[in-house]
Amino acid sequence: MPERARPVRVVQWATGNIGTKSLRGVIEHPGLELVGVRVYDDAKAGVDAGDLCGIAPTGVAATTSIDDVLALDPDCVLYMARACDLDDVCRLLASGANVVTTRGEFHHPAGMDPGERARVEAACAEGATSIHSTGSSPGFVTEALPIVLTSIQRRLDSITIDEFADLSQRDSPDLLFTIMGFGAAPSTYDERRAGYLAEAFGPSLRALGAALSLPLDAVEASGEVAVATRDVEIAAGTLAKGTVAAQRTTITGLRDGVPIVRLRPTWYCTTEVDADWSLRPTGWRVTVEGDAPFEVDLRFTASVEEMAETTPGYTANRAVNAVTAVCAAAPGIRTTVDLPQIVSDLR
Repeated sequence: MPERARPVRVVQWATGNIGTKSLRGVIEHPGLELVGVRVYDDAKAGVDAGDLCGIAPTGVAATTSIDDVLALDPDCVLYMARACDLDDVCRLLASGANVVTTRGEFHHPAGMDPGERARVEAACAEGATSIHSTGSSPGFVTEALPIVLTSIQRRLDSITIDEFADLSQRDSPDLLFTIMGFGAAPSTYDERRAGYLAEAFGPSLRALGAALSLPLDAVEASGEVAVATRDVEIAAGTLAKGTVAAQRTTITGLRDGVPIVRLRPTWYCTTEVDADWSLRPTGWRVTVEGDAPFEVDLRFTASVEEMAETTPGYTANRAVNAVTAVCAAAPGIRTTVDLPQIVSDLR
């Protein structure tokens, strides 16, 4: 019987909501070996990885030092920092560590700042490594899934990805009311939020267009809000009648001035709003218009109360599952198209 290949040595970088789920995924994965954890909170330094994600101790202690990470000589780093530090990323790649990240900077290499792209590619060449951005959205629903769905088309007129998120049971008043602007007067809505989402999702939509040989000329974004039709109690507090209760952003990729790819995130705290947006439970709806038109509806089956526990897995799991493919890939910034189909090892 041939000897099974050794496990891939992995470091988990950052342990927020997504990173904690990813950390547990690495520990429990039959083909991966957790060798290190990079944290930003001094209080987590020295804490066992198992304690950080709520399972039995592993004997792997967290560190705040990138030098400690490099000394471990990992095969791959799952990079899930809140902000991308290009110096750190390049050090990892140049050292021989491949990188899988849920950061969005690397979805579409052609759209990156030329200087930054050159730095990353040079680091990949030096370390014979690759880097790949993925996740649920952007990632799975904006690249992997549409590529599969369009494989039965010979003419694509458009593809629209609707994303719905019911936030009514999210007990995060600061996030919903202060940061996102729910419960405020509709006149306070900041159109710059649409621009932020275009920056976050634009590279992934451009990557999709390029994959379909329909490169996008431009990405545009617009936002709109709907208000509550009555006072509503949600987990985070009270939404007064006439205040923002739902937000919808439309990010459109155009080719020759014609919309080809559209992503429409819709976040809402109640369905009792003054707009007919056909609000659905949390999940995605993908509508393909072409010579074989159809619609696919994917709903998250966890209850609203369970969403906080289950949602991180939608992003973290794909990153964990991509590790072996990224480690086997040719050096460079690797896109969804460059990699084989990501297949889960569910032993």
